[in-house]
Amino acid sequence: MVDERNHLSDVGISHKVNVIDKGTVDIPMLQILQPDGSVHSDADMPEIDKEAALKIFRTMHYIRVLDERMVGAQRQGRISFYLACSGEEASIIGSAAALSDNDMIMSQYREQGALAYRGYRTEQFMNQMFSNKLDPNKGRQMPIHYGDKALNFMTISSPLGTQIPQAAGYAYGQKMAGNEALTICYFGEGAASEGDFHAGLNMASVLNCPVIFFCRNNGYAISTPANEQFSGDGIASRGLGYGIKTIRVDGNDVLAVYLATQKAREIALKEHCPVLIEAMTYRLAAHSTSDDPTGYRSKEEEQKWREKDPVQRFENWMKSKDWLDEEQHKQFVEQTRQDVLAAMKKAEQVDICEIDDLISDVYDAPPWHLKEQLSELKKHISLYPEAYPKTAGRIRHD
Repeated sequence: MVDERNHLSDVGISHKVNVIDKGTVDIPMLQILQPDGSVHSDADMPEIDKEAALKIFRTMHYIRVLDERMVGAQRQGRISFYLACSGEEASIIGSAAALSDNDMIMSQYREQGALAYRGYRTEQFMNQMFSNKLDPNKGRQMPIHYGDKALNFMTISSPLGTQIPQAAGYAYGQKMAGNEALTICYFGEGAASEGDFHAGLNMASVLNCPVIFFCRNNGYAISTPANEQFSGDGIASRGLGYGIKTIRVDGNDVLAVYLATQKAREIALKEHCPVLIEAMTYRLAAHSTSDDPTGYRSKEEEQKWREKDPVQRFENWMKSKDWLDEEQHKQFVEQTRQDVLAAMKKAEQVDICEIDDLISDVYDAPPWHLKEQLSELKKHISLYPEAYPKTAGRIRHD
């Protein structure tokens, strides 16, 4: 039977040309904390206690330290590549905190905060980034392409946007299995220009999949500003076009993100449907260690957004609640710096993966042409052993 709603039976009739302008639907942005950390007087507040707030706050600072250290490590030649999430911590960690541990996370490549919130250890981050023999991916991924089955964090894939239709499919499976769990799928507004975005959202809407599509709209797809990517009302308006319940939130306000994600999760599970969240935020760091943002944005623009720093905003709120002991916090940050540095030094001295791992885990038995290529590679390495160190560090530290 034809769905009457989609077959236009309930659509109003007009006898004049009615042009729907892009500004007809006004999508507001949820904000609880003002930039200085004070609470709007009429704001809805999430239920959050001191313990939960401290965990979020410390994870935000942990990621700041990790990002700073690993960008430095890349500049020193220790690792090949890194992506920092500075400026977007509230979006990532605030949303992750609102989930159940049973919920699947499918991320893009800037969601290390979600993984850290769930308990991923510093040494695990390091083993992956150095691609040593303790890396569960056996060194076959770029740095920051994490994955952890025990923490329900799907392994990251480099091609942009592939996780979006995959998230719809995984969430459909969760629903069919009767699980009280959903999938959250992170991506940037640049990835929303991929065809996978449209396929994934349409699939989730038609099949009523319990998935949260979480878009971090940080203003740039690498160097392309949002106004050169689309002319519509951000990404939120696209959710409405696909019949998806949609929330727009201040991505630099961790309490607003936390509350929005709680509500989205409640709706998705109760109504067996997708929800789109557009978090309006800003990438304070370069897109990656291969990027130079001075070529496409001004220092004045960056400074404007530094004044909206999500970490400082949340810290001010924590202090207003007397939930933050400054001396203990300083000790935590200093200890974190020491732990990150120690874990990095240890990971880069671990042996690299076995060369045979390059062709394993794909076929039941490696085919002849891969064996032949592997043999040629081994001969090449034997001729130039000095170019192929036995430890994971890219440079030697005698």
